[in-house]
Amino acid sequence: MKKFFLLVGCLIAYATINAQAQTKSWTADNGNGTFTNPLFYDEFSDPDVIRVGDDYYLAGTTMHSVPGLVILHSKDLVNWENVSYCFDRFDFPEDRFALKNHQEIYGQGIWAPCIRYHNGQFSVFSNVNGKGLQCYTAKDIHGPWTHHNMKGNIYDLGVLFDDDGKIYAIHKYGEVHCTELKPDMSGPVEGTDRVIIPDGNGIGEGHHIYKIDGMYYLISTDYSPNGRTLCSRAKSIWGPYETRVIQADETYGYHGVGRTSVPRGEKYRIGRDGTKFGVAPANADATGCDNAHQGGIVQAVDGSWWALFMQDFHSIGRTVCLMPMTWEDGWPMVGLKGNLGRAPRTYFKPGVLSPDLSAEQKEAIRSAVPYAPYDRNENFDGKQLGRIWQWNHNPDDKMWSLKNGRLRIQAQPAEQLMWARNTLTQRVIGPKSVATVELHTNGMKDGDVCGLGNINVPCSWIGVVKKDKDITLRCFEQMTNDTVTVPVGLSDGRIWLRCIGDYDNNKMQYAYSTDGENFKTLGRMMPLTYQLITFQGSRHALFAFNVKGKNGGYAEFDNFTVDEPCADRSQNIPYGKTIRIINKATGRPAIALKHGVLYETPTSDKSELTQFKVEGTDGRVRLRCADGRYLKTYGNGLPGDLRFTTDKSQADEYLWQDFLNQDFMLLSLRNHRYLGKSPTTGSPYSMDFAGPDPARHNGAVLRWEEVTK
Repeated sequence: MKKFFLLVGCLIAYATINAQAQTKSWTADNGNGTFTNPLFYDEFSDPDVIRVGDDYYLAGTTMHSVPGLVILHSKDLVNWENVSYCFDRFDFPEDRFALKNHQEIYGQGIWAPCIRYHNGQFSVFSNVNGKGLQCYTAKDIHGPWTHHNMKGNIYDLGVLFDDDGKIYAIHKYGEVHCTELKPDMSGPVEGTDRVIIPDGNGIGEGHHIYKIDGMYYLISTDYSPNGRTLCSRAKSIWGPYETRVIQADETYGYHGVGRTSVPRGEKYRIGRDGTKFGVAPANADATGCDNAHQGGIVQAVDGSWWALFMQDFHSIGRTVCLMPMTWEDGWPMVGLKGNLGRAPRTYFKPGVLSPDLSAEQKEAIRSAVPYAPYDRNENFDGKQLGRIWQWNHNPDDKMWSLKNGRLRIQAQPAEQLMWARNTLTQRVIGPKSVATVELHTNGMKDGDVCGLGNINVPCSWIGVVKKDKDITLRCFEQMTNDTVTVPVGLSDGRIWLRCIGDYDNNKMQYAYSTDGENFKTLGRMMPLTYQLITFQGSRHALFAFNVKGKNGGYAEFDNFTVDEPCADRSQNIPYGKTIRIINKATGRPAIALKHGVLYETPTSDKSELTQFKVEGTDGRVRLRCADGRYLKTYGNGLPGDLRFTTDKSQADEYLWQDFLNQDFMLLSLRNHRYLGKSPTTGSPYSMDFAGPDPARHNGAVLRWEEVTK
């Protein structure tokens, strides 16, 4: 615990250094001792986490993008920075890793990593489709990393370095296997593969294995029929195991998005220009497999336990949520006492509730400066690309450069964007953002197409097309094969291209400018999807390709910027304001009945009994009706007996759950459940809701509007 005290004392200085030179970007840290999920509002799938001393490391899937196997570092589990990739490019010679000759590894590549630290060495295990198990080792988390091709049919694995010096891999779906690995990482130990959990026990995949107090704990995820997280435990690595569901139905109020479908008979999964794509309708009321699932668990320095699980956040893709855990009867349950299996969207940072910390130490955690894991803006003035960027498949390094403060991409033959080599990408960030880039076109040749695109299936782009000596501006949408072309005059060869994304609502639109200040939209507001073809969400793409089957000229890019209008959440809680509370399920305001309960009223009622003042700070609030009464939960009455008191000291204290756009929930700090009202019964509000449903219509998600005089 002494080390934790020293750590807390360093947090402010550490965060301040990392915050310098960063524009305002999403970070989960609210700057008041709490955090709001997701940890990142951009894609980070299949997370695995470890703690080494006072440091936390998080590894994630990168599929076909390079550099590959990303690793982030944190001091507090909330603020993260990118510190490493395990490799710069795939070191396999086949054309498919380089997007050559109409071969590709979309949705394959490298995925579901497991990160471990043992005897002074970091190891990251992962699978490459068709190549088997891969391992990357390093003494320093920053590298250099050594690649070990271990081969074998081992994937989606968890790895345990056991006390007896043996190394075990837990893997496969449904029928769970355990295989011993060789200490030199040359491959599996022959003859050691055994089934430890037979098929038919409801176990899934994405295994994470731990040994805690002499007991083996296996964390797994299942998606049939919907996403759940399970824990299996045994006294021996070989079993027998008993299993319990430790987390289910946590959606944070997000439902699945419509999935992309490609017609049968199409030659390529990613489609060609002319492909007719379909989008399956989403069921807003269903959890499906989109809810929180798959990830690692870790014990924080202060002794608390946490899960870092991924969840589908619409067209953004899969990203990470930080969930407190509670040990109950020897089981690591996700959630808080009184509401196990669910997890708050907003909660206290690790250490804030620790009984071993002084008020000064907790204040250090509260006031530490938040910072984002990446700088998304890029002026291309440096000798290397920023850490946010990844190439779509292995690039041809002879065909791109950083030259005179710009990124230059040589146009290579391609039928369309998804086949264009040397396409540089970065993940979009939600919930809303605007990406802009300055494009220089003077180096283009006949047949060249270059611009700003969205790498997804279906893809889209806005860009400049050169045919003979003529230049036109084009917006292309692969979903409908719709092309909008307009003439454009570029006196100095420059044009500014923009992507306007509303990713929480799965839509985006392109725009352009010839002076860098006045922008015009081009094309329609396009629908976005998440799909299991590339297993990635939307990505910004800087590209240049030639449609005439030859190498062309080049495009130059400069001053790439990303504006995030929702990143600053400092005003999202209406402290000191008088508000009406509207139930999202019914659209009706809450009213403090004279009878003594909280109910709802027709929308025309604007009396003082529908007005509540928000009192509090640092995310903790009390609600006081305009007539002076405070909300209070009485004992353990059913269902969550919620009434009023005039004694402020007896009032309930809630942790405000920020769902953005004035949507919120109220988490009781007494019983860790939420305030809500059933939309289908005549019951009053209660303090007994487990959490939101995917459509936010079960009565627990609220919306506030300010009362003005």
